[in-house]
Amino acid sequence: MPLPNSNPSTNKFINSFPFFYGWVILFVAALAHFASAPGQTYVSSIFIDPMIDDLGWSRTTFSGLYTGGSMAAAVFMIAVGKMLDKYGARKTLSVLCLMMCMATIWMSGVDSRWKLFLGYAMLRTIGQGSFGLVATTMVSTWFIRIRGRATAISSIGGAASLAVFPFIVHLLIERFDWRSTWFILGIVVLVVLFIPALTLIRRSPEAVGLKPDGTDHKGTKSGDELGKEGAETNFTLLEALKTRSLWMLVFGSTAMPLIMTGLMFHHVSILGSKGISPGLAAVTMGLFGPLVFLGSLGCGYLADRIPNRFLLAAGQLILIMAMLWTIIISAPWQAIIYIVLASVSMSLMSTPNTVIWANYFGRAYLGSIRGFASTVMVAFSAMGALPFGFIYDRTGSYNDAIYVLLILPVIAGIAYMLALEPKVKPQLFLKVRC
Repeated sequence: MPLPNSNPSTNKFINSFPFFYGWVILFVAALAHFASAPGQTYVSSIFIDPMIDDLGWSRTTFSGLYTGGSMAAAVFMIAVGKMLDKYGARKTLSVLCLMMCMATIWMSGVDSRWKLFLGYAMLRTIGQGSFGLVATTMVSTWFIRIRGRATAISSIGGAASLAVFPFIVHLLIERFDWRSTWFILGIVVLVVLFIPALTLIRRSPEAVGLKPDGTDHKGTKSGDELGKEGAETNFTLLEALKTRSLWMLVFGSTAMPLIMTGLMFHHVSILGSKGISPGLAAVTMGLFGPLVFLGSLGCGYLADRIPNRFLLAAGQLILIMAMLWTIIISAPWQAIIYIVLASVSMSLMSTPNTVIWANYFGRAYLGSIRGFASTVMVAFSAMGALPFGFIYDRTGSYNDAIYVLLILPVIAGIAYMLALEPKVKPQLFLKVRC
């Protein structure tokens, strides 16, 4: 059963906490977001130029292998989602943590193209997809009434990661080299995440005799009913696939990962073409973290009060503004404005996009449903680096890629506006037993 009954053997430990144990789960989720850095584009982008200089491969080669590795990662996301539903977050995240350490050590020894492809595939599967899937699913499982705010608070881990890792990685590469830096990152992930994941995570509040949010509330956020007599609406993956809502959310979620992956992967190069030094470009990358976190707090508050699809559509509009702004950058202050616009867009996409899945489809099979959605998102994220690198190698400018890709957030915004909450048949109500 995805949301099992209370287990008396664990209740004593959980009940010893003077506060709702969901906040401990939220803390581990934040650590997972933080530790996902080696698999994220904002870290990989810092390695690109040093690796190109050392290995002598073209930017198109790196972009293509990054795309191929990310596409391979997308294939595994459904399996990760099903594993999450079957084995729970504790076992899943602990195994993923060990695999991330192995992946970074592998990257430190890259000396051929096939090794780089495999390294990217491992990093993207674990960091860009799986860590985030597990972390957000944990928070959505433990919180309902304040799901938006809880999700936003957990994003402090990702914000800290964005703020810290680009700058630290840049310094480590300058102090040592890119190979040693990859190795160091693996050790950092192991130290930060493995023990908390193994010892603190519990499957669900029901599994330890609690209720979501630590209360006896009768309704979810945004005023939606849990159902008669405390029932919760839970779709299986097959049932969710039959709804228009799922497909509209999937289509809507394709633009942001593709475009932001391309922009972040080539961040140093894009700003360099505008006269911004690599060091300053790395610093501006670090601004994403605090800005996205602050924006996510605001979006978390809004996500508990207004339809999430409106916030998601607004995120696409601001993404268009950020893309167009990159074309006119010629000074550091203009680069900062670009970071601000992109951060606001990411904030409008991150928290609401996490919250809406649980609000629409329930918690019981959320891993499988989010795993399917993540497959599509990771696949489109995979395609982001290639067009930017391909066009730049042939024209010496990133502007043409911007113009071509502008159509995507337009389509995504329309899809989000059409993503109405799915209608539920009576047999889709599943009693959440406590």
